[in-house]
Amino acid sequence: MRTVLVTGPGGAGRTTVAAATALAAARAGRRVLLLTGDRGPAPEAVLGTELPAGPAMDDPWSPPVEAAPGLWAARIAVGEHFAARARELQDRGTSLFDLLGAAPLDPEELTELPGAEPLALLTALRTATARPHWDLLVMDLPPDREAIRLLALPEQLRRYLRRLLPPERQAARALRPMLAQLAGLPAPAQRLYETAERWDAELAAVQQVIEAETTTVRLVAEPGPAAVDALRTTRAGLALHGCRIDTLLLNRLLPPHAQDSADPWLAALATEQTTAVKALREECHPIPTTPVPHLGRAPRGPADLAELLPAHLEPPAEPERPWTVEDRLDADGMLIWKLPLPGADRDGLGLVRRGDELIVAVGQFRRILPLPSALRRCSVAGAGLRDGALCVRFVPDPGLWPRSR
Repeated sequence: MRTVLVTGPGGAGRTTVAAATALAAARAGRRVLLLTGDRGPAPEAVLGTELPAGPAMDDPWSPPVEAAPGLWAARIAVGEHFAARARELQDRGTSLFDLLGAAPLDPEELTELPGAEPLALLTALRTATARPHWDLLVMDLPPDREAIRLLALPEQLRRYLRRLLPPERQAARALRPMLAQLAGLPAPAQRLYETAERWDAELAAVQQVIEAETTTVRLVAEPGPAAVDALRTTRAGLALHGCRIDTLLLNRLLPPHAQDSADPWLAALATEQTTAVKALREECHPIPTTPVPHLGRAPRGPADLAELLPAHLEPPAEPERPWTVEDRLDADGMLIWKLPLPGADRDGLGLVRRGDELIVAVGQFRRILPLPSALRRCSVAGAGLRDGALCVRFVPDPGLWPRSR
């Protein structure tokens, strides 16, 4: 199943472009599911179709509506998903509540908390890609910086779970009754470990979807003075977390003749837009760009959406650049770990070695990377940014490196 994740700066027209992308694929003969987490009126206005409220049976989204032949659309049921997970957690934590003398919350008290939306979006992504009903999933993600944090969340949460409930500690389950007697306190319930294992499996599944070759990110930008810097930051953040971009959609483009308009306001705007388009194309090379015309009105319904994108839009994804370790021991006495970060800026880079992990920061984004086995026996000797890749230099630690015979 092909998965396209659509994001971009707030106000750039993400929802419109996501709907147009889904419609273009449906017109090319695919069965398409469009999912949106936008709880405002924009998705319904763009599609010209009302999206029901409440979750569908066994799915974390509302019942899908056929907005056009081959295109089904649904809204992710964030509140309902949160309530269901909270009830499940309460049921599994009964013994802990008893230990603390706390009373569980009643169903009407389970109001949605901050952070509920990202978890619902990730659950929807995992669930939809496991369904055989569609050929293509198009997901309308939050604005770009929120989307990057969302896509990084499965890996981060799995790391937290491993730190809080390490797998090796689970081997002591058989000793819990004896330990409880010695300590005079009840030991953690079996359900706690079972829940952690299930959460890890679910997070691993959604992480696998995000990292799959069939999953790409489609960026939306409205050309303007700030668009280039925003794109550079977004591209670097996506690269840091291993996400591939398949195209940049330049939204709300004025017609070329607008630069020759007798209206000085319109001519100046069109000229500024043309300059920004050129800069965006140069910045995102070799990612292909696709123009999305300004209709002179807000798009409403399938007829308007059909004017925005060609019926078949399947540009190639940004070539995958593997994170490789280059062996230069014989020549320079070092190993170099190359981390592709197109769009990264030297001033925004941060690098910290901590044990067997490398903490890499790109602007406001950060990722904790486990070191390859060979590099764990080395010390960091320096780093540099060359040709869109962060090259970290390692030299063998004499106390850890195997001695040659």
